[in-house]
Amino acid sequence: MNIDQEVCQLAKVPMFSKLETSKLRLIAFTSEALCYHAGEILFNKGEPADSAYVVMSGEVEVLAETSGGDVVSAVRGENALIGEMAVITKENRSATLRARTEVEVLRISEEVFIRLLTENPEVALDVMRQLSRKLAESQTAYEYLQEQLRTH
Repeated sequence: MNIDQEVCQLAKVPMFSKLETSKLRLIAFTSEALCYHAGEILFNKGEPADSAYVVMSGEVEVLAETSGGDVVSAVRGENALIGEMAVITKENRSATLRARTEVEVLRISEEVFIRLLTENPEVALDVMRQLSRKLAESQTAYEYLQEQLRTH
C-alpha cells in the first residue's frame, strides 16, 4: 500500500475522518503498515507500550490470562484503536493481542500518537469515547462473570 492509498484508508477511519489531508499524510508517512496472519501475536502482555495500532482490515483478539490458559476477552475489527491505553498511561501492555484473521494494522509510534491527541481535539475526543466504550464493555463482562460465579 502506498502513501496515497494509506491516506485514503485513514480517511475512512472515524477517528481520523475529520483531519485534513496533510495531517493524514503525516500519519501515513510516520506510521508503519503491518500485516499479520491468523494466530500471529502483535504484542504480548507485559511488553513496553511503544505504539498504538489501528486495525485497517481483519480482526484481532485481546487475550486475558487465566489459570486455565489464555482466553479471548474481546475481538476488535476494522477501524478499532488498539494499545492506546498503555501508550497514554505509559504502562506495559495489559494484554496480549493476536490476529484472529489475516489482519492489516497501522502501527503509530507513541510520539506520533501523543502528538496526534494533543494537537487534534477531535481525535482526542474520539479516543476518549473509544476508551469509555471499552471500560463499559469490561464492566459488563466483569458483572456477568461475577454472576456466573455466584450461580455455579
